[in-house]
Amino acid sequence: MFREFLSRLTQPEPPALADEDARLALTALLVRIARSDNIYADSEMARIDRITTARYGLSPFEAAALRSRAEDLESEAPDTVRFTRAIKDAVAYEDRRAVLEAAWSVVLADGQRADEEDALMRLISNLLGINDRDSALARQKAAKG
Repeated sequence: MFREFLSRLTQPEPPALADEDARLALTALLVRIARSDNIYADSEMARIDRITTARYGLSPFEAAALRSRAEDLESEAPDTVRFTRAIKDAVAYEDRRAVLEAAWSVVLADGQRADEEDALMRLISNLLGINDRDSALARQKAAKG
């Protein structure tokens, strides 16, 4: 279903993503993070919906539809390293930094920080090209959130 999209995204020199495609890719990354501890909790799904509603000005129904498409994309996406690097190459730094903050809020949504989630967040921060300072600020802001 997403073969062409993933092919474009994982090209050696991917073009910048259109807004709708960037939304889908970034939401799929949030889904991957939420699923990383093998527990995809309702609280995590609700948090992803709230993030996309606020960030993209979506209605609750549009946010749920975007998350559903992102869940499908995440299932088909390549390994986290290639998927995240592709997002880095196709999405502006400020958007990536904001997504890292959103990702931390998803990790914290169920009230637990699993070792798998922490490890994945360190990897994703690095692969997204987010510097350590901005990564720490994103985590702190999400924790207050």
